[in-house]
Amino acid sequence: MDEMHSPDVITLQEMTQEQSLDFVPTSFDDYIGQTALKDKLKVYTQAAHMRNEPLDHMLLFGPPGLGKTTLSQIMAHVMGVTIKICSGPMLERTGDLVAILSSLNKKDILFIDEIHRMPTHVEEVLYSAMEHFRVDVILGQGAGAKSVSLPIAPFTLIGATTKSGLISAPLRSRFGINERLEFYTHEELQHIVLQNAHFLGTPFSTDGARAIAQRARGTPRIAKKILRRVRDYAQVHNNNIADTPLVHQALDFLALDDDGLTKVDNMLLHKIIEHFNGGPVGLETLASLIGEDADTIETVYEPYLLQQGYLERTPRGRQIPGKKLPLLHKKYSGQNSIF
Repeated sequence: MDEMHSPDVITLQEMTQEQSLDFVPTSFDDYIGQTALKDKLKVYTQAAHMRNEPLDHMLLFGPPGLGKTTLSQIMAHVMGVTIKICSGPMLERTGDLVAILSSLNKKDILFIDEIHRMPTHVEEVLYSAMEHFRVDVILGQGAGAKSVSLPIAPFTLIGATTKSGLISAPLRSRFGINERLEFYTHEELQHIVLQNAHFLGTPFSTDGARAIAQRARGTPRIAKKILRRVRDYAQVHNNNIADTPLVHQALDFLALDDDGLTKVDNMLLHKIIEHFNGGPVGLETLASLIGEDADTIETVYEPYLLQQGYLERTPRGRQIPGKKLPLLHKKYSGQNSIF
Protein backbone atom coordinates (compact mmCIF):
# COMPACT_ATOMS: atom_id res chain seq x y z
CA MET A 1 0.00 0.00 0.00
CA ASP A 2 1.31 3.45 -0.81
CA GLU A 3 2.04 5.74 2.08
CA MET A 4 -1.08 7.75 2.78
CA HIS A 5 -0.84 11.50 2.46
CA SER A 6 -3.41 14.19 1.98
CA PRO A 7 -3.44 15.30 -1.69
CA ASP A 8 -4.73 18.67 -2.74
CA VAL A 9 -8.50 18.80 -2.81
CA ILE A 10 -10.76 21.78 -3.28
CA THR A 11 -13.68 22.49 -0.96
CA LEU A 12 -16.90 24.30 -1.90
CA GLN A 13 -15.68 27.57 -0.38
CA GLU A 14 -12.38 27.41 -2.27
CA MET A 15 -14.19 26.65 -5.53
CA THR A 16 -16.41 29.70 -5.01
CA GLN A 17 -13.36 31.89 -4.51
CA GLU A 18 -11.58 30.47 -7.58
CA GLN A 19 -14.63 30.99 -9.76
CA SER A 20 -15.26 34.56 -8.59
CA LEU A 21 -15.04 35.77 -12.20
CA ASP A 22 -18.29 33.90 -12.88
CA PHE A 23 -21.63 33.86 -11.14
CA VAL A 24 -21.79 30.63 -9.10
CA PRO A 25 -25.36 29.46 -8.35
CA THR A 26 -25.99 28.16 -4.84
CA SER A 27 -29.53 26.87 -5.43
CA PHE A 28 -31.41 25.01 -8.12
CA ASP A 29 -33.56 28.09 -8.72
CA ASP A 30 -30.48 30.16 -9.62
CA TYR A 31 -29.17 27.46 -11.96
CA ILE A 32 -30.38 28.02 -15.52
CA GLY A 33 -30.97 25.06 -17.84
CA GLN A 34 -31.02 21.27 -17.41
CA THR A 35 -34.65 21.55 -16.24
CA ALA A 36 -35.51 17.84 -16.27
CA LEU A 37 -32.29 16.91 -14.49
CA LYS A 38 -32.76 19.65 -11.89
CA ASP A 39 -36.23 18.33 -11.07
CA LYS A 40 -34.77 14.87 -10.44
CA LEU A 41 -31.91 16.19 -8.32
CA LYS A 42 -34.30 18.27 -6.20
CA VAL A 43 -36.21 15.09 -5.35
CA TYR A 44 -33.06 13.08 -4.65
CA THR A 45 -31.52 15.73 -2.36
CA GLN A 46 -34.77 16.50 -0.54
CA ALA A 47 -35.49 12.82 0.11
CA ALA A 48 -31.96 12.15 1.38
CA HIS A 49 -32.09 15.25 3.57
CA MET A 50 -35.44 14.17 5.08
CA ARG A 51 -34.02 10.73 5.91
CA ASN A 52 -30.78 12.25 7.23
CA GLU A 53 -28.88 9.99 4.85
CA PRO A 54 -26.18 10.64 2.26
CA LEU A 55 -27.23 10.91 -1.36
CA ASP A 56 -26.87 7.78 -3.42
CA HIS A 57 -23.67 7.64 -5.46
CA MET A 58 -24.13 9.52 -8.71
CA LEU A 59 -22.55 9.50 -12.17
CA LEU A 60 -22.93 12.68 -14.24
CA PHE A 61 -21.82 12.47 -17.85
CA GLY A 62 -21.90 14.63 -20.93
CA PRO A 63 -19.70 17.05 -22.91
CA PRO A 64 -17.39 19.39 -20.99
CA GLY A 65 -18.58 22.75 -19.73
CA LEU A 66 -22.25 21.90 -19.16
CA GLY A 67 -22.29 22.31 -15.38
CA LYS A 68 -21.52 18.96 -13.74
CA THR A 69 -19.32 20.54 -11.09
CA THR A 70 -21.75 23.40 -10.44
CA LEU A 71 -24.70 21.05 -9.96
CA SER A 72 -22.65 19.02 -7.49
CA GLN A 73 -21.82 22.19 -5.55
CA ILE A 74 -25.50 23.08 -5.43
CA MET A 75 -26.41 19.62 -4.10
CA ALA A 76 -23.80 20.01 -1.35
CA HIS A 77 -25.16 23.46 -0.48
CA VAL A 78 -28.74 22.20 -0.36
CA MET A 79 -27.74 19.21 1.78
CA GLY A 80 -25.69 21.43 4.08
CA VAL A 81 -22.55 19.30 3.69
CA THR A 82 -18.97 19.76 2.53
CA ILE A 83 -17.96 18.88 -1.01
CA LYS A 84 -14.37 17.95 -1.77
CA ILE A 85 -13.33 18.16 -5.41
CA CYS A 86 -10.48 16.41 -7.17
CA SER A 87 -9.78 14.90 -10.58
CA GLY A 88 -9.20 11.32 -11.65
CA PRO A 89 -5.67 11.81 -13.05
CA MET A 90 -4.60 13.51 -9.80
CA LEU A 91 -5.26 10.31 -7.81
CA GLU A 92 -2.08 8.50 -8.81
CA ARG A 93 -1.73 6.34 -5.70
CA THR A 94 -4.18 4.39 -3.58
CA GLY A 95 -2.96 6.29 -0.54
CA ASP A 96 -4.15 9.54 -2.10
CA LEU A 97 -7.71 8.29 -2.32
CA VAL A 98 -7.68 6.65 1.12
CA ALA A 99 -6.48 9.91 2.69
CA ILE A 100 -9.37 11.82 1.11
CA LEU A 101 -11.97 9.21 2.02
CA SER A 102 -10.75 9.13 5.62
CA SER A 103 -11.18 12.91 5.93
CA LEU A 104 -14.87 12.88 4.91
CA ASN A 105 -17.62 13.43 7.45
CA LYS A 106 -21.03 11.79 7.33
CA LYS A 107 -23.03 12.76 4.20
CA ASP A 108 -20.12 14.71 2.69
CA ILE A 109 -19.73 14.64 -1.08
CA LEU A 110 -16.58 13.58 -2.90
CA PHE A 111 -16.61 14.88 -6.47
CA ILE A 112 -14.15 13.24 -8.87
CA ASP A 113 -13.90 14.96 -12.23
CA GLU A 114 -12.84 12.94 -15.30
CA ILE A 115 -13.32 9.81 -13.22
CA HIS A 116 -12.70 7.61 -16.28
CA ARG A 117 -9.04 8.66 -16.17
CA MET A 118 -8.48 7.33 -12.65
CA PRO A 119 -5.87 4.52 -12.53
CA THR A 120 -7.34 1.03 -12.22
CA HIS A 121 -5.54 0.17 -8.98
CA VAL A 122 -6.92 3.36 -7.38
CA GLU A 123 -10.41 2.75 -8.77
CA GLU A 124 -10.55 -0.64 -7.05
CA VAL A 125 -10.26 1.07 -3.65
CA LEU A 126 -13.62 2.72 -4.37
CA TYR A 127 -15.52 -0.55 -4.64
CA SER A 128 -15.67 -1.40 -0.93
CA ALA A 129 -15.78 2.31 -0.02
CA MET A 130 -18.92 2.85 -2.09
CA GLU A 131 -20.71 -0.34 -1.08
CA HIS A 132 -19.63 -0.95 2.52
CA PHE A 133 -18.04 2.37 3.56
CA ARG A 134 -14.77 0.66 4.33
CA VAL A 135 -11.31 0.82 2.78
CA ASP A 136 -8.70 -1.92 2.85
CA VAL A 137 -5.22 -0.80 3.87
CA ILE A 138 -2.11 -3.00 3.68
CA LEU A 139 0.30 -2.40 6.54
CA GLY A 140 3.91 -3.48 6.31
CA GLN A 141 5.76 -5.21 3.50
CA GLY A 142 6.73 -8.69 2.45
CA ALA A 143 5.78 -11.70 4.56
CA GLY A 144 4.84 -9.50 7.52
CA ALA A 145 2.29 -7.42 5.59
CA LYS A 146 -1.30 -7.59 6.74
CA SER A 147 -4.57 -6.18 5.46
CA VAL A 148 -6.65 -3.94 7.72
CA SER A 149 -10.20 -2.85 6.90
CA LEU A 150 -10.83 0.71 8.07
CA PRO A 151 -14.34 2.16 8.43
CA ILE A 152 -15.11 5.51 6.79
CA ALA A 153 -18.09 7.83 7.21
CA PRO A 154 -21.06 7.22 4.90
CA PHE A 155 -20.49 9.58 2.00
CA THR A 156 -21.65 10.34 -1.54
CA LEU A 157 -19.40 9.88 -4.55
CA ILE A 158 -20.27 12.00 -7.56
CA GLY A 159 -18.28 11.00 -10.61
CA ALA A 160 -18.17 13.28 -13.63
CA THR A 161 -16.99 12.22 -17.05
CA THR A 162 -17.01 13.34 -20.64
CA LYS A 163 -16.49 9.76 -21.83
CA SER A 164 -18.86 7.47 -19.97
CA GLY A 165 -18.02 4.56 -22.26
CA LEU A 166 -14.51 4.42 -20.76
CA ILE A 167 -15.77 3.78 -17.22
CA SER A 168 -15.33 0.15 -16.20
CA ALA A 169 -18.44 -1.98 -15.69
CA PRO A 170 -17.68 -2.73 -12.00
CA LEU A 171 -17.44 0.97 -11.18
CA ARG A 172 -20.45 1.96 -13.27
CA SER A 173 -22.64 -0.65 -11.56
CA ARG A 174 -21.99 0.90 -8.15
CA PHE A 175 -23.58 4.23 -9.06
CA GLY A 176 -27.23 4.33 -8.05
CA ILE A 177 -27.95 7.43 -10.15
CA ASN A 178 -26.78 7.89 -13.76
CA GLU A 179 -27.69 11.16 -15.46
CA ARG A 180 -26.65 12.86 -18.69
CA LEU A 181 -26.35 16.62 -19.13
CA GLU A 182 -27.65 18.02 -22.42
CA PHE A 183 -26.55 20.98 -24.51
CA TYR A 184 -28.27 24.28 -23.72
CA THR A 185 -30.72 26.17 -25.90
CA HIS A 186 -29.99 29.69 -27.15
CA GLU A 187 -32.62 31.06 -24.76
CA GLU A 188 -31.01 29.39 -21.74
CA LEU A 189 -27.55 30.60 -22.73
CA GLN A 190 -28.90 34.12 -23.24
CA HIS A 191 -30.19 34.14 -19.66
CA ILE A 192 -26.84 32.80 -18.42
CA VAL A 193 -24.97 35.58 -20.25
CA LEU A 194 -27.23 38.26 -18.79
CA GLN A 195 -26.97 36.70 -15.32
CA ASN A 196 -23.17 36.73 -15.48
CA ALA A 197 -23.04 40.20 -17.04
CA HIS A 198 -25.07 41.52 -14.11
CA PHE A 199 -22.70 39.77 -11.70
CA LEU A 200 -19.71 41.37 -13.47
CA GLY A 201 -21.34 44.80 -13.38
CA THR A 202 -21.29 45.17 -17.17
CA PRO A 203 -24.38 46.77 -18.78
CA PHE A 204 -25.40 44.33 -21.51
CA SER A 205 -28.08 44.45 -24.20
CA THR A 206 -30.51 41.56 -24.62
CA ASP A 207 -29.69 41.29 -28.33
CA GLY A 208 -25.99 41.27 -27.51
CA ALA A 209 -26.49 38.43 -25.05
CA ARG A 210 -28.43 36.54 -27.72
CA ALA A 211 -25.57 36.99 -30.19
CA ILE A 212 -23.14 35.45 -27.71
CA ALA A 213 -25.57 32.60 -26.96
CA GLN A 214 -25.77 31.72 -30.66
CA ARG A 215 -22.00 31.33 -30.80
CA ALA A 216 -21.52 29.40 -27.53
CA ARG A 217 -21.95 25.87 -28.98
CA GLY A 218 -24.69 25.07 -26.49
CA THR A 219 -22.17 25.29 -23.63
CA PRO A 220 -22.32 27.70 -20.66
CA ARG A 221 -18.55 27.58 -20.13
CA ILE A 222 -17.98 28.85 -23.67
CA ALA A 223 -20.69 31.51 -23.28
CA LYS A 224 -19.01 32.81 -20.12
CA LYS A 225 -15.61 32.80 -21.79
CA ILE A 226 -16.92 34.82 -24.74
CA LEU A 227 -18.70 37.20 -22.33
CA ARG A 228 -15.43 37.96 -20.52
CA ARG A 229 -13.66 38.69 -23.80
CA VAL A 230 -16.50 40.95 -24.95
CA ARG A 231 -16.30 42.68 -21.58
CA ASP A 232 -12.58 43.30 -22.18
CA TYR A 233 -13.37 44.77 -25.59
CA ALA A 234 -16.13 46.96 -24.15
CA GLN A 235 -13.90 48.22 -21.35
CA VAL A 236 -11.27 49.39 -23.81
CA HIS A 237 -13.56 50.71 -26.54
CA ASN A 238 -16.79 51.89 -24.96
CA ASN A 239 -16.38 52.54 -21.24
CA ASN A 240 -17.55 49.03 -20.23
CA ILE A 241 -21.00 49.35 -21.87
CA ALA A 242 -21.74 46.35 -24.10
CA ASP A 243 -24.48 47.56 -26.42
CA THR A 244 -25.53 45.48 -29.43
CA PRO A 245 -23.25 47.12 -32.06
CA LEU A 246 -20.22 46.79 -29.79
CA VAL A 247 -20.96 43.13 -29.06
CA HIS A 248 -21.00 42.36 -32.78
CA GLN A 249 -17.76 44.29 -33.24
CA ALA A 250 -16.20 42.27 -30.44
CA LEU A 251 -17.40 38.97 -31.91
CA ASP A 252 -15.88 39.93 -35.27
CA PHE A 253 -12.68 40.81 -33.42
CA LEU A 254 -12.75 37.33 -31.82
CA ALA A 255 -13.31 35.72 -35.27
CA LEU A 256 -16.62 34.11 -34.23
CA ASP A 257 -19.03 34.11 -37.15
CA ASP A 258 -22.83 34.09 -37.16
CA ASP A 259 -22.90 30.28 -37.23
CA GLY A 260 -20.79 30.01 -34.09
CA LEU A 261 -17.78 28.75 -36.04
CA THR A 262 -14.28 29.72 -35.02
CA LYS A 263 -11.42 30.51 -37.39
CA VAL A 264 -10.17 26.91 -37.10
CA ASP A 265 -13.65 25.50 -37.82
CA ASN A 266 -13.88 27.58 -40.97
CA MET A 267 -10.34 26.67 -41.99
CA LEU A 268 -11.12 22.98 -41.61
CA LEU A 269 -14.28 23.17 -43.73
CA HIS A 270 -12.62 25.42 -46.29
CA LYS A 271 -9.72 23.00 -46.79
CA ILE A 272 -12.12 20.09 -47.36
CA ILE A 273 -13.91 22.11 -50.05
CA GLU A 274 -10.79 23.62 -51.62
CA HIS A 275 -8.69 20.45 -51.82
CA PHE A 276 -11.25 17.63 -51.93
CA ASN A 277 -14.43 19.30 -53.23
CA GLY A 278 -16.26 18.45 -50.03
CA GLY A 279 -14.56 15.15 -49.21
CA PRO A 280 -14.15 12.49 -48.14
CA VAL A 281 -10.71 13.05 -46.67
CA GLY A 282 -8.77 11.12 -44.02
CA LEU A 283 -8.39 12.62 -40.55
CA GLU A 284 -4.58 12.54 -40.63
CA THR A 285 -4.53 14.30 -44.01
CA LEU A 286 -6.92 16.95 -42.72
CA ALA A 287 -4.78 17.44 -39.63
CA SER A 288 -1.70 18.05 -41.79
CA LEU A 289 -3.55 20.56 -43.95
CA ILE A 290 -4.61 22.81 -41.09
CA GLY A 291 -1.58 22.25 -38.82
CA GLU A 292 -3.46 20.59 -35.94
CA ASP A 293 -3.04 17.12 -34.51
CA ALA A 294 -5.73 14.55 -35.27
CA ASP A 295 -6.80 14.12 -31.64
CA THR A 296 -7.48 17.85 -31.29
CA ILE A 297 -9.63 17.86 -34.41
CA GLU A 298 -11.55 14.80 -33.23
CA THR A 299 -12.19 15.96 -29.67
CA VAL A 300 -12.33 19.78 -29.93
CA TYR A 301 -13.64 20.76 -33.36
CA GLU A 302 -15.51 17.81 -34.81
CA PRO A 303 -18.27 17.36 -32.18
CA TYR A 304 -19.87 20.74 -32.84
CA LEU A 305 -19.45 20.49 -36.63
CA LEU A 306 -21.07 17.04 -36.56
CA GLN A 307 -23.87 18.25 -34.30
CA GLN A 308 -24.64 21.22 -36.60
CA GLY A 309 -24.52 19.10 -39.76
CA TYR A 310 -21.43 20.74 -41.26
CA LEU A 311 -19.43 17.52 -41.21
CA GLU A 312 -20.05 13.79 -41.30
CA ARG A 313 -17.93 10.71 -40.79
CA THR A 314 -17.86 7.97 -43.40
CA PRO A 315 -15.79 4.78 -43.77
CA ARG A 316 -13.61 6.69 -46.26
CA GLY A 317 -13.08 9.75 -44.05
CA ARG A 318 -14.63 13.12 -43.24
CA GLN A 319 -16.87 14.91 -45.70
CA ILE A 320 -19.28 17.81 -45.88
CA PRO A 321 -22.93 16.77 -46.37
CA GLY A 322 -24.32 17.58 -49.80
CA LYS A 323 -26.97 19.97 -48.48
CA LYS A 324 -24.29 22.13 -46.83
CA LEU A 325 -21.92 22.28 -49.79
CA PRO A 326 -23.67 25.10 -51.74
CA LEU A 327 -23.91 27.23 -48.60
CA LEU A 328 -20.24 26.78 -47.73
CA HIS A 329 -19.10 27.23 -51.33
CA LYS A 330 -20.82 30.62 -51.28
CA LYS A 331 -19.45 31.49 -47.85
CA TYR A 332 -15.82 30.75 -48.74
CA SER A 333 -15.92 32.12 -52.29
CA GLY A 334 -12.96 34.44 -52.73
CA GLN A 335 -11.65 33.80 -49.20
CA ASN A 336 -8.58 31.74 -50.09
CA SER A 337 -6.24 34.37 -48.72
CA ILE A 338 -7.88 34.27 -45.30
CA PHE A 339 -7.22 30.57 -44.73
